[in-house]
Amino acid sequence: MAGGANSEPLLDVRDLTTRFFTEEGRVNAVESVDFTVHDGEVFGVVGESGSGKSVTALSVMDLVESPGEIVAGEVWYRDADLAGEMADDHPKAVDGDAVDLRRVPSEVRRSLRGSSVSMIFQDPMSSFNPSITVGEQIAEAVEVQRRASANPRSTRSRTQGFGLGSMVASTMESHERAIELLDEVGIPDPEARAEEYPHQYSGGMLQRAMVAQALAGEPDLLIADEPTTALDVTIEAQILNLLADLQDDLGMAIVLITHDLGVIARTCDRLGVMYAGEIVEHGSLADVFDSPVHPYTQGLLGSIPDLDDPAPRLNPIEGNVPSLLAAEMDDRCYFADRCPKAMEECLDKPPSFAVDGTGVAGRTDPTGTSATGTDGRKADTTAHTAKCYLADHEYGQARALPEGYFGGSDGGTDT
Repeated sequence: MAGGANSEPLLDVRDLTTRFFTEEGRVNAVESVDFTVHDGEVFGVVGESGSGKSVTALSVMDLVESPGEIVAGEVWYRDADLAGEMADDHPKAVDGDAVDLRRVPSEVRRSLRGSSVSMIFQDPMSSFNPSITVGEQIAEAVEVQRRASANPRSTRSRTQGFGLGSMVASTMESHERAIELLDEVGIPDPEARAEEYPHQYSGGMLQRAMVAQALAGEPDLLIADEPTTALDVTIEAQILNLLADLQDDLGMAIVLITHDLGVIARTCDRLGVMYAGEIVEHGSLADVFDSPVHPYTQGLLGSIPDLDDPAPRLNPIEGNVPSLLAAEMDDRCYFADRCPKAMEECLDKPPSFAVDGTGVAGRTDPTGTSATGTDGRKADTTAHTAKCYLADHEYGQARALPEGYFGGSDGGTDT
């Protein structure tokens, strides 16, 4: 990790909560999520499909579309220049060099996409415009960033609406930079490939092109949402090596979202394990992999084949991720109906406990005093925490919930 654990975080997400208001009812997609990302580090978010990983990323980027809505939370981004711009008109959104992006106008948030925070989406084929060459689409991203850098205040209002449906006329310099980016991400014969359309690219090459587009604005933070999904293992390794090399060269911080613990193990400094819209365990890679506390984390790790001893059978987690419909979610530990160690305590919603046994984990104010509030407080980003009563006291068979307590529910359907 390039950034020190005690340095001010580049990104500090606090109590982020996102709901979807559907015809079937309210869906609690993201529930009071907290995490931080420091300069130059890779923070992983892992969990089964339907756990809320992608919606968390979209919420940070302010890309949640109707019927979704970000209903609570803070997204603090460290940018001294932006903080200076916002201090007079939005003083409550500024704390030192950090700005709470949820408290500034939406056009300011849009202006940061690509230039400060960029995102690699899951499906590159659906993320590129099929009727425009790949090179022109990357050149558009370069051109928007060039204009914003030349005149950041006035350009903010003019370029933030441009996208795949409203192209910015790119200059020759932007087109040449697009070719350079294609070359940097390892696409052969980039001059010729820049003139081709997305359908002419293979899956791995298109994923590389998406990385190139995400890097066009030279962001400080890259959010990679399942960047290796649907790729074979050889191409997956190439993409992960590419991201690692680019991070070393550019000093970017990365939020890596995946369901693959193997990817997490080879790339991440710290991680958060997500289940049912919550981060249920958080810590360094060594903390979580070597000393997992939450039964869900243990179950995920227990589902990984042991290459040194392939004989033992895997122990998959029974049941499915819940639907997240509010009407079907009890105010308890959401994993209790799938948990082999569910106890009476689990019928109450567990707080986040410090795994070192010091009690309920919270945030610390500048003097280091523990606190559960968030306003104006700094997160303890070095802590190993878990939203599980087993982090605070041992499992007791006498308090175990009887088999069938939840009526044989498997937790709903996978979403």
